[in-house]
Parts: sequence; structure tokens; C-alpha cells
Amino acid sequence: MRRPQLEHVIRAAAGITGATEIVVIGSQSLLGRFPDAPADLLASIEADVFTFRSPDDADLIEGSIGEGSPFHQTFGYYAHGVAQETAVLPAGWKERLVTVRNANTGNGSGLCLEVHDLAVAKLAAGREKDVEFVDGLMRHGLADAAVIESRLRHSPLSGQSLDLALARLRRLAKS
Repeated sequence: MRRPQLEHVIRAAAGITGATEIVVIGSQSLLGRFPDAPADLLASIEADVFTFRSPDDADLIEGSIGEGSPFHQTFGYYAHGVAQETAVLPAGWKERLVTVRNANTGNGSGLCLEVHDLAVAKLAAGREKDVEFVDGLMRHGLADAAVIESRLRHSPLSGQSLDLALARLRRLAKS
């Protein structure tokens, strides 16, 4: 997904829900701060989104512009309506959201995770594709391991979950 496609998803989600703020928490949130991010970080064709307005908006988004919808079939990308709790995020993440608002987002604003908060969510999830994504962020100089570590330590993770996420980060920092 490229930045104009994310802007289209934001516009469509705002139109469907009536919400003026669409929060982007998946890998595509990278496009908020880095609209011309390296292609290898933009392989996903979905944007994980929710609104602060209502948890029910996730179902509206999923049903209208989600996977397999006419929107997806027409444009080749889609939105995945998720809950705010879908991602493990560090303290202060809301204050660091990166706003995407322009003519292409219509009446909506996209609120994208800051790149280090995104890295925390990916390391907490721990799937191979998520760890590879964080590796790409660091390899391209878009994220700093020390900042990610600090944010991990200020996340809801604790005990073994925190230890695993920190070990993933250390492994990436060494390579």
C-alpha cells in the first residue's frame, strides 16, 4: 500500500463511520511519518484501523471496505476494522500520533502510530513477519533500537512477554 491508497482508506472509513479521526495501527501507519517509505516495508495491502468514536465502527469498516468487499475487489487494498486493544502500545502513544489530513482524506484525519510505537506493537506480537518488519525499520534507519527498548519498557508487557520482546529487539540490533 502506498500513501495515496492509505489516504483513500482513511477517507472511505470516515465516510462510512461518520468519525473524523481514523486511527491506523498496523504496518501502514508507517506512511504517516514516512509517506515515501521503502517498498519492502509496504508489502501489505491492508490497513488496520479503528475510531475513538465507537467500537462498533470496526464492524462498519470491516463490512464495507474490508477483505473481500467490493472496495477490496475494485481497488486491490482494504481496511481491517480492529479494536484499540488489538496492539500492545507504550504509555503516551496517543500523544505521538502522526496526523495525515489533506484533500485526499476528505473529512477524515488519519492518526498513524509513531514509528517506535509501531515497532513496540510489532515486537510484542512477535510473529515472524512482524519481527522482519522491525528489522526493516532499523535497517533503513527509520527507527532506533534504544528508543524502541525504552518504549517496550513503558508498555503493558511484563515478565516473560517483555523479556521475549526485548530479546527479539536485541537479536535485531546485533544483525
